[in-house]
Amino acid sequence: MNLRQIELLRAVVRCETTVRAAQELGLSQPAVSNAIKHLESQVGFPLFERVNNRLFPTAEARTLYEESEPIFTLHAALEARVQDIKENRAGHIRIIATPPLGYGVLPAALRNFLVKRPKVRVSFDVRRFEHVLESVENGTAELGFVMGLDDDRGLDAETFFTGNMVCVMRPDHPMAAKATVTPEDLREVPYIALEQGTRMGTIVRRAFAQADVPHRFSVEVRYCNTACVLAESGVGVAVVDPLSPVFSGHYDLAIRPFAPASRVTASAVRSRKRPISRAADAFLREVRLIAAETAAKLGPG
Repeated sequence: MNLRQIELLRAVVRCETTVRAAQELGLSQPAVSNAIKHLESQVGFPLFERVNNRLFPTAEARTLYEESEPIFTLHAALEARVQDIKENRAGHIRIIATPPLGYGVLPAALRNFLVKRPKVRVSFDVRRFEHVLESVENGTAELGFVMGLDDDRGLDAETFFTGNMVCVMRPDHPMAAKATVTPEDLREVPYIALEQGTRMGTIVRRAFAQADVPHRFSVEVRYCNTACVLAESGVGVAVVDPLSPVFSGHYDLAIRPFAPASRVTASAVRSRKRPISRAADAFLREVRLIAAETAAKLGPG
């Protein structure tokens, strides 16, 4: 199988019909159908089951799809780098972050960065924790920003912010009258939890376990930003990282300390295989400044 054949296979798996795959690849439908038949003949086993003009990938086809993902990720990174060199864009950085940072610290840092360097081009994406680390490791992104990193995963990591999880609710919520909110307090009200298995969710569950309080919730969400939206809507009370409610200026939320104190860190990660560009280093300096200003506003944690 060559790269073009794998690309065609992946398109058909995604699109489920040869017509849509042909449109995506800029080919004719008969060309895609013939290519699939030729590929099945070449590998010696079926790749798709045909039902009502739709193609359903076999287990073997899905295996090939999943195993080929790193190849196309690297290929995309290489193509992007070639384009940068072709256009002589020395001032081009690619950054990626998890939502608490991608919707908070980084936009503020990016604004300051681009005011000083208006000609620099930036590719910016917000993804899940694991995807951020993978993107930095394979070179798709130059810098990654995550919260709750518990090991360096083979990457260079720099902690630029440390704080404690906080409790958020509508200003007119009874919990807003408390100086500090505890897991015991949250037993009495609708509680918005962070998803089990996520970094932030694990931190909060540890606090409940430490307080010997069962972790029961009304709603469970993956991201702190989602929890803030629901809390503002009056769905309940949430425990989130300290940055999400601070930077989301449209939220009308009361923010209270959460006890027991639950530490969380924000980190910048980069590859150990390649140095970052001067532009990326300059952006990281802006991130440090915004984080320091925010830490000062939040006070001792």
